[in-house]
Amino acid sequence: MSNNTYIEQAEQVILHTYNRFQTVLDRGEGVRLYDVEGKEYLDFGAGIAVFALGYGHPGYNNALKAQIDKLIHTSNLYYNVPAIEAAGKLCEASGLSKVFFTNSGTEAIEGAIKAARKYAYLKDGRTDHEIIAMHHSFHGRSLGALSVTGNTHYQEPFKPLIGGVKFARFNDLESVKALITDKTCAIILETVQGEGGIYPAEPEFLKAIRSICDEKDILLILDEIQCGMGRTGRMFAYQSYGIEPDIMTCAKALGCGVPVGAFVLNKKTADASLVPGDHGTTYGGNPLACTAVSKVFDVFREEKIVEHVNEIAPYLEKKLDELVEKYDFFTERRGKGLMQGVVVTGRPVGEIVSRALEQGLIIISAGTDVLRFVPPLVIEAEDVDEMVRRLEMSL
Repeated sequence: MSNNTYIEQAEQVILHTYNRFQTVLDRGEGVRLYDVEGKEYLDFGAGIAVFALGYGHPGYNNALKAQIDKLIHTSNLYYNVPAIEAAGKLCEASGLSKVFFTNSGTEAIEGAIKAARKYAYLKDGRTDHEIIAMHHSFHGRSLGALSVTGNTHYQEPFKPLIGGVKFARFNDLESVKALITDKTCAIILETVQGEGGIYPAEPEFLKAIRSICDEKDILLILDEIQCGMGRTGRMFAYQSYGIEPDIMTCAKALGCGVPVGAFVLNKKTADASLVPGDHGTTYGGNPLACTAVSKVFDVFREEKIVEHVNEIAPYLEKKLDELVEKYDFFTERRGKGLMQGVVVTGRPVGEIVSRALEQGLIIISAGTDVLRFVPPLVIEAEDVDEMVRRLEMSL
C-alpha cells in the first residue's frame, strides 16, 4: 500500500498526539531508512538519538532473536540472567553502584525523583523537600517528569503538577544558589540540554553544582537519556567533566530500539533510599530488554563505538561550521560529539526539516530554532558529506 493509504488508516485508529511527517517508514539498513514505497532516507535523527548502532546490526539482531526463543518475560518476582549481566555492565560503564531498569526515560526520571525524596525523608522525616530543576529542560511527559521540565508550554494544561519544584537558569550558578534552602533535596539537570536547544553544561557550572551538593548533602541527578551512551564522545557525558552524579538516568541508546531505561545510583544513595515496596515495575528489566542492553555494551566495546565518535565528530563539526559560514540564516553551531545543533534565524526550522525529508534526509529540530543532528554513532565521513549535499539541496 502507499504512504497515503497507511496514513489514512493511522488517523482513524491512532490518537493524534503527534503531527507526524507524511511518510511511513518500513525498514532500515545501516544508516538509511526506507518507506513503504521504497524511497531511501539518510538518517541523521536515529529515532531521536536511539539507534546508535544503525539498522540491521547482525550481532544485536541475533542476540534478540535467540532470547525471544529462550525467555521474554518473568516479572521482577524472580531474577533473570540478562538483567544481572546488563546491570553489571551499566554499573561498570557509569562508575555507579546499583541499577533499576525501567521501560522508558520518563520512568527513569520518575524513579530518580522518588529515590531523592526517599533519601531526604530518611534523613529528617520531613515530607516538604524541594527539587531544583532548570529552565528550558526536558525530562519527559508523565506528571512527575513534567514537573521538573522547565517549559510552561508542556506543563500548563496538566497542572497541578507535583509541588516543591523550583527552576534555575542553566549554566547560571548564582540562580541555582539563590534557590537552595534547607528543604532542597536534589538538583536535576541534563548534562547536555537536548529538546531545549543543544546546550552543553559549562564545566565550571557543573563542577560547582557538584561541590554544592557535596557540601549540603543534596543529591545531584544527571539526565543522560539523550546525551549518554557514547553520543558526546564518552560513554556518559558527565565523564568528560570529571564528576559523578548521585543518580543518573539513561534510556534511548541504552537499548538501541528496544524500549528500556534505567536510573543508576551511587552507593551512598542506593544504601539510603528505596527499599522493597517503594518502587516497582512489571516489565522493567525483563530478559528481552536486558538482552538488548547487554548486547549494546558488548558491541560498543568490541567495535570501539565511543572511539569512533571521537574520530568522526570533528568532521561533522567542521562541515556544520562551514554551513554556518555559508548561510546567513545559520548563526551558530553548538553541541558535543554527535549531538549537534545549528541555530536558525529568519525562517521556520520546521520548514527546513520538511524540505530535507523531501530530499531523503532525516533531521529533527530542538527547541524553536535549532536543527538537531543526532545520527547513528556508526556514521562515516561519506555519510556526513551526503547529509550536507542533501541539506543544501533542501535549502
